[in-house]
Amino acid sequence: MAIRIVIVDDHELLREGLKSLLSREEDMEVVGEAAGGHEALALCRRLRPDVVVLDARLPDIDGVEVCRRLQEEMPEVAVLMLSTFSDADLVLAAVRAGVKGYVVKDVQGMDLKRSIRQVARGEVAMDPKVVGHLIRHMRSPGTDKEEQRIPLNRQQLAIIRLVAQGYTNREIAEQMFLSEKTVKGYLADALRRMGVKNRVEAAMVASKNGWI
Repeated sequence: MAIRIVIVDDHELLREGLKSLLSREEDMEVVGEAAGGHEALALCRRLRPDVVVLDARLPDIDGVEVCRRLQEEMPEVAVLMLSTFSDADLVLAAVRAGVKGYVVKDVQGMDLKRSIRQVARGEVAMDPKVVGHLIRHMRSPGTDKEEQRIPLNRQQLAIIRLVAQGYTNREIAEQMFLSEKTVKGYLADALRRMGVKNRVEAAMVASKNGWI
């Protein structure tokens, strides 16, 4: 069954370009497009898409606010934020609003399609450039790494380090010579031990505490 996608961006040419790119994929279907936040919310209420590709800056409602409202009303809809900005504060706000992915607009088409598939599966998809910028922002220069107790075992810490670099579960499994199911298990336990909900928060906490 094809992934049903709504594209939200105030630039018509970008919407048309994305629609053309994604419509070539057999497992993707662009079911709607919107130029603003109000229009996007009304469209999603009617269509109930699987994924919303959402611009961070819209003329009427901020993209972060659109995401927050979507998650309140339709938590089953995965939001992939597409932006020209990798500003740490914007990324953090988007994560807190419930985005499942964040990519910058110079992303390659193949990587964008991979990110859409990831969020459609319930995974988190973050552009490595965004993650790197976020980690640098979150680093605490005065933190004494020796005083920070790491609540993870060696395998879990290795996985969190790869997560922070933007690797998917499958890529981590290949690097560590583990099954993807084993990686998922280690990661789920690591998130629980760290007291976080997703991969992005895990990377932020690990970086802030000097574990990576």
